[in-house]
Amino acid sequence: MRNHLTFGVAMAALTAGALSVSTARADDLTLYCSPQIEWCQVMIEEFQKATGIEVAMTRKSSGETFAQIKAEAQNPRGDVWWGGTGDPHLQAAEEGLTEEYKSPMLEELRDWAVSQAEASGHKTVGIYAGALGFGYNKELLEQKGLPVPACWKDLADEAYRGEIQIANPNSSGTAYTTLATLVQIFGEDEAFELLKAMHANINQYTKSGSAPIKAAARGETTIGITFMHDMVTEKVQGFPIEIVSPCEGTGYEIGSMSIIKGARNPESAKAWYDWALTAEAQELAAKAQAYQVPSNASAVAPPEAPDLEQIDLIDYDFKKYGSSDERVRLLKKWDDEVYAQAR
Repeated sequence: MRNHLTFGVAMAALTAGALSVSTARADDLTLYCSPQIEWCQVMIEEFQKATGIEVAMTRKSSGETFAQIKAEAQNPRGDVWWGGTGDPHLQAAEEGLTEEYKSPMLEELRDWAVSQAEASGHKTVGIYAGALGFGYNKELLEQKGLPVPACWKDLADEAYRGEIQIANPNSSGTAYTTLATLVQIFGEDEAFELLKAMHANINQYTKSGSAPIKAAARGETTIGITFMHDMVTEKVQGFPIEIVSPCEGTGYEIGSMSIIKGARNPESAKAWYDWALTAEAQELAAKAQAYQVPSNASAVAPPEAPDLEQIDLIDYDFKKYGSSDERVRLLKKWDDEVYAQAR
């Protein structure tokens, strides 16, 4: 049952069978946050109101956060890693960087969120989903007389020389999802040939996965490769962004959440974990103009959110492409065969 509560109510007042954090101490919480900063801030503000737990937050992209957690493994400084693509969360689980925790909220989650938890030995859990694609600035495209792209292969067209942005997959979970998606759609050899051809058209590899579509919205590039919900964020603000679901099909993310192994504030970490899985907490996304599909089955997604049922999604192999060996191998191959090439 969905909890009909205001965020000013103490967490201990939540109904039995949902979640209770009455035993949680009012310790500080150190949060590593990977979605857009506005969403992180809204979540922190409401969590502090609900629990009295003070939160210190660091915002970095998924790849950067994974690297930080790994570097701090002998002396963990963070408690919870919230958000960001699920692949690096799965890698962190495999490498023993995160803790097993079975939230009492699991029974309220969608199947794909529970599957993410089960695949990791309950060291991570799905909190939202989002489909990959690319968006273009309609005004720029028309001004430059460029063809409208409809497929992944279109992005290799020489007509788009210097017109595309995507993040670096070493720092960005979005870009790694793109890399893994293309490998699954085309096979590894053909995918890397496509990536090499696209490389000549890339004007910048950004650090953040959402940066390319922000640049396209503001006329700094014509095409940005990212998640569709990030494109919606720009579109609802009035920017001339058109959203493309590639004709060959596309991958998707299961944005995830993990408790860091050796967390200094484990009870506060569990309090955040349980609260962040409630329908009310997940519906806060709309306040931050975040348009992912929430994992709590009772949470109402914003009407602008992409309808995943209307998108040709591939059967993304999260277990394989979230494994440490496969991620390391693919990223090294991308560095050697794509990024190292002259443009």
